[in-house]
Amino acid sequence: MPGRRNRGFGKTLAVILSLLLFLAGLTVYLYPTANGILRDRILRYDAEQFLSFVHTENAEKSPQLPVPLPEETEPVPEASVKYPQLWQQMRSYNESIYASGQAGLSDESSYETPAFVLSDYGLESEVFAVLSIPAIDLEMPLYLGATRQHMADGTAHMSQTSLPIGGDNTNCVIAGHRGWKGAAYFLNIPNLKKGDIVTITNLWETLTYEVVGAKIITPYDVESIHIQPGRELLTLLTCHPPATGGRERYLVFCERITTELEVP
Repeated sequence: MPGRRNRGFGKTLAVILSLLLFLAGLTVYLYPTANGILRDRILRYDAEQFLSFVHTENAEKSPQLPVPLPEETEPVPEASVKYPQLWQQMRSYNESIYASGQAGLSDESSYETPAFVLSDYGLESEVFAVLSIPAIDLEMPLYLGATRQHMADGTAHMSQTSLPIGGDNTNCVIAGHRGWKGAAYFLNIPNLKKGDIVTITNLWETLTYEVVGAKIITPYDVESIHIQPGRELLTLLTCHPPATGGRERYLVFCERITTELEVP
């Protein structure tokens, strides 16, 4: 009898261990999917929080956006514009990198270091804008500076390229992971077609672009992301192919389809 009980206990223990191993394997298998769904929801929530903040501020303050002055004078912010110092300094930044031929776009640290820290201007969040691409159901927060943390938290503006505020002689380069920890990020941007709409809603306005082309480049082909004189561009950048450690880069070029200021 004791031997039979021991054999029965051994079988029960084997079944329990097998079940535990199965559940552990199932957890490992499902974790990326579950984590990806959660991360996608967090990214969308952060984007929605920013849009809500911008809309609330617009409703409360009803600011007038900067308008061009006569002749060829550059536009300047009026007193009622939100964060006028930030606006003017960002315009000056875009002008200076164009004038210098983007000489500062020379190494990894040059595009990682944020051009501006928003908390220095009285903002509580470092989210500067929301990137929306309806064709691939993408809506993500946009941060300044392509740091690892910003790339994890959403999309990131590459410093030493034009800031995402529009204007002539600009090319804003936005980097995103080609899928990360189960979430899509920029995984599907190769599915974009010419004419697809891409918008950026920043602290002041919504900029509307349309896709005009795509290109695969090496990681060191800096010229492909340079400003093109006379054009107002947005470039989306991600690794290519997926899950290869960034052997190449996939670019999607977008061009502004209106020069009118659009209040979100």
